[in-house]
Amino acid sequence: MFDWLLGVIDPTRAHEVGFAISWHGRLMVVAWGVFVPIGILVARYFKVWPGQNWPKTLDTQMWWNTHRIVQTLALIFSIAGIWLVFTNTVPAISLTETAWLHGYLGWSVFGLCLLQFASGLLRGTKGGPTDDRGQMRGDHYDMTPRRIAFEWTHKIAGYLALIVGALTILLGLWQANAPRWMWIGLIGWWAFLILVSIIFQKRRMDVDTYQALWGPDSIHPGNRIGTPRVPGLRRIVEPQK
Repeated sequence: MFDWLLGVIDPTRAHEVGFAISWHGRLMVVAWGVFVPIGILVARYFKVWPGQNWPKTLDTQMWWNTHRIVQTLALIFSIAGIWLVFTNTVPAISLTETAWLHGYLGWSVFGLCLLQFASGLLRGTKGGPTDDRGQMRGDHYDMTPRRIAFEWTHKIAGYLALIVGALTILLGLWQANAPRWMWIGLIGWWAFLILVSIIFQKRRMDVDTYQALWGPDSIHPGNRIGTPRVPGLRRIVEPQK
């Protein structure tokens, strides 16, 4: 069994990728196979932190800080992984159609990553009772068109990057003819995350961001919007129109 796990998927090809490409793969797997899924999982299901006395205790920053840290690490790891590809002087992997597709998808994922950070910087002001500036008016609190555009763009691009990133990793594993244990370990990890997501979804932990920050009271302008801004997020109390 041990020898089988160490064996490669395609016995007709060798698993010889060199230092730069091997570390490129490791960094990208950690960035897009570990950090990004965890960041999305936390942002979707932990806006109300376990043990938090919601709605008496509002706007915990734990989910936000975790999301921001792991996604920033994913960006750093991605940049390092790209740099390793450009410094690679040994053509350890032939440029097959799979390799070209891997490259195109990889750049697409990196572009989506940059879009995510750009949208975060352009998301507008916060506002509301917990605003650091002490200003009640804000793009998020008032749910201005700018904030609504951010909500849709950030979430759609994030999930798209997650899916394309996973496909890019699998193509990279195939191109490198990775050992079986790498495939099993990575796919098993993703299966675990999917299972956890299903459990969290059934427990209705996907609280709407607005209500996690300010509660469900209809006194808040964002709660007077009749439907959730992004489908799939739970609103604790149906707001009054």
